[in-house]
Amino acid sequence: MNYAVIWDNLPQLLGGAVVTLQLVALSCVLGLMIAVPMAVMRVSERGWVRLLPYGYIFFFRGTPLLVQIFLVYYGLSQFEAIRQSFLWPVLSQAYWCAIIAFTLNTSAYTAEILRGAIQAIPHGELEAAHALGMSGLRLYRRIVIPRAFRLALPAYTNEVILMLKGSALASTITLLDITGAARTIIAVTYTPVEIFFAAGVIYLIISFVLINGFRLLERRLNAHLRARTS
Repeated sequence: MNYAVIWDNLPQLLGGAVVTLQLVALSCVLGLMIAVPMAVMRVSERGWVRLLPYGYIFFFRGTPLLVQIFLVYYGLSQFEAIRQSFLWPVLSQAYWCAIIAFTLNTSAYTAEILRGAIQAIPHGELEAAHALGMSGLRLYRRIVIPRAFRLALPAYTNEVILMLKGSALASTITLLDITGAARTIIAVTYTPVEIFFAAGVIYLIISFVLINGFRLLERRLNAHLRARTS
């Protein structure tokens, strides 16, 4: 193992880590903003309301993330109307295309996670809210959504970690994330074992921080569920 080549190229790998964190953070935040209304629509009693989010979720959960990235990055540029539109300065950049694809993908998975959490809320809590006069938007804002987030947090942690690992596909559209930086370095140094080993360690460190961060958040939000010790 040539540790010198790892040390020499560590700044470039850390620069790729910054890009990876940006991709994951932005896509998860934007995806969550889309997922909340989608999840609410998924639990609607009206069939026609559930139809749109069902089709959206079915498509993005049923197709590979790599295909979705290619459809956004290569596919949209085939339409003359898009190339002439105000969106083209954004859609012509690999960075924003990756964020769009990641956002659409994670929003579908997150919507299903939240849908399950909403349906898992004890019925007695909803009855108590109705007894206090809550209904409609107020019920969702003060009871349903906060409670669903608490229930969904363990599953959502897994989704964020999967998004982190899936972000490696951004390198297929020329982005220099961790994997993209590693491939660039390997093309020059011809040391795939050392560089991919270093990239894997960086992914592990980020995963460790994210997992423990979400674990602390889960303990804080669900502190009332922990058994009291004397």
